Amino acid sequence: MERLAEVTESEIRIDFALNCKCRATVSLRSLWAASPLAFKVQTSSPNKFLVNPPSGIIPPLSHATFQVILKPQSQLPLTFPRSPSDRFLVKIAEFLPNTSIPIPSHAINSWFSSLPSSTPTQNLKLKVAFVGPLLLRHAVVSGDLDAVRNLIKRQRSLLADLSPSEADWLLRVATELVNPDGMVHLLLEAGLRLEQELGSGNADPRWASKGWDELHVAAALDRADDVRRLLKTNPSWPLDSRDHKGRTPLHLAADKGNIRCARLLVEGGANVNARCNDGSSPLFRAAANGESRMVEMLVEMGADPTITDDRGRSALHIASDEGHKEIVKIMEQGEEVLAAARHGDVKKLETLLKRGANVHYRDQYGLTALHAAAMKGHKEMVSMLTEAGLNLECEDEEGHAPLHMAVESGDPETIQVLVNKGVNVNSANKKGATPLYVARIFGYDAIADFLVSKGAMSCFPVILR
Repeated sequence: MERLAEVTESEIRIDFALNCKCRATVSLRSLWAASPLAFKVQTSSPNKFLVNPPSGIIPPLSHATFQVILKPQSQLPLTFPRSPSDRFLVKIAEFLPNTSIPIPSHAINSWFSSLPSSTPTQNLKLKVAFVGPLLLRHAVVSGDLDAVRNLIKRQRSLLADLSPSEADWLLRVATELVNPDGMVHLLLEAGLRLEQELGSGNADPRWASKGWDELHVAAALDRADDVRRLLKTNPSWPLDSRDHKGRTPLHLAADKGNIRCARLLVEGGANVNARCNDGSSPLFRAAANGESRMVEMLVEMGADPTITDDRGRSALHIASDEGHKEIVKIMEQGEEVLAAARHGDVKKLETLLKRGANVHYRDQYGLTALHAAAMKGHKEMVSMLTEAGLNLECEDEEGHAPLHMAVESGDPETIQVLVNKGVNVNSANKKGATPLYVARIFGYDAIADFLVSKGAMSCFPVILR
């Protein structure tokens, strides 16, 4: 079957409310450049749902939307979030330009019924999930941990959108359950925002039972001002302190998608690649939860996407397993940038940069695209990457700067590009070797003389073992 179009999510999430119409919008994106696509939508539950429009046309490589409308319901869904009995099928076919059927949507159904067998087609199956604060309250009152967990997973803003009084009520109900600990911990870990301000250390037993210090609490509850205050007033604060699960404050911020807190922590010196008890990094947690902006920011700030958890899964693996296509693309584009730089593919790099691809990606050896371009002597690529924001002094796992790689390649023009852009000619790797030392080792006398003329000093490693 041809892949003609795609949807952002394979699940229709409807914010449920009693006795009123509830709506969700589905976006279809054409992957077909040759011609427009026709689509029509069918549901397994026509007595419950309306679709507007039920059919239509998607221009080549463009978008179209339709709205799913749940008719007013007088009772809560029997099961939620996932509704096992409700399904939607989107039929898609190439809409041939020479067809005699008019484009208006009312003609699409009859057009589909007479499709030639040779026409490229595709079926997209969409499941239904009911979400929203009404169902969250019901699940908490019922003590249904799985329902609460799945509601929050599908609607990341669910807790954040509650008013302080609603959040306090929810927590009070949770504490009054027969077995309250699991529900209380789940809500707090998921970012339930309370009116209470941060106290001192672990004074509040709700935080103490989790091993959280004040920075953990601030990061988990998206209190960026408190993170900023703690870092400013306590310069020696342990940024990578661990809770009972081995999580640092950055793990919690990444897990909840709290961008501002995460950025403050990394800029303050937190270990962006810290691993908790199960081996997962902050990037892994953000990728698992579909936090695309967090993933992009962490990768940009040096997070290693190749780190695996105790089950051998990397951030890219978990994003792929969870169906987070945008995150997969973010990380895969980083690999594409590196590959383009390595092969000197200028047009490919230009295309990736125009798409907003991340140029800060590193491979398992810590090499960036700038290292790769310098190593291969691709001077034009070096210029493009530095203009795109790559740090001239970025280092790989062994402490090699791009200039080390350019000298090793023996390409004087690439070396000159880097020097003219202000690179440090005396940078040393972890064994103390400078670019001048590398030039002498390889017998590149002309390059060595050039580096000396630009201020390069002693060429002998000082820590060489």
